[in-house]
Amino acid sequence: MSTTVILTKAEFLEHWLGHRSLTRRTIEKFPDNELFSFSIGGMRTFADLIKELLSIAEPGLRGIVQQTEEPYNHDIALNNKAELLARWDEDTPKIIDLFNQIPEDDFHKDYNLFGEYKFPIYSNILYFVDNEIHHRAQGFVYLRALGIEPPFFWDRG
Repeated sequence: MSTTVILTKAEFLEHWLGHRSLTRRTIEKFPDNELFSFSIGGMRTFADLIKELLSIAEPGLRGIVQQTEEPYNHDIALNNKAELLARWDEDTPKIIDLFNQIPEDDFHKDYNLFGEYKFPIYSNILYFVDNEIHHRAQGFVYLRALGIEPPFFWDRG
């Protein structure tokens, strides 16, 4: 059985990094006080959503590479926009390094992410991206409710 590759490992990483760039620009759009206090309908603040993203992407990839199953922890001591952005920027090169350490042959192997979610590695990584898109969309709604134009969703450069 032969398969046709529709997306290379490098192209997948580039796609994810484009989403990370757009999410970073979304964080930048928030006024400091709204980032940590504004929410709609009982949802979490955008800062809390970003802390979740920070608690799964790099730690999740590290777990995959090191074959450990440490639980996630969304309670990250980041208390202002500058700290969130700094951590986002610190994690990006780590994500690139860790992603590149995963052999292509391993992407279809099962891995028990955070000791809770046993799926193929590619599925776990797609979850990181899907979750980021989902939470960024919440941030877009918050920005619009605050009268702030969000970045263009298609501009991932």
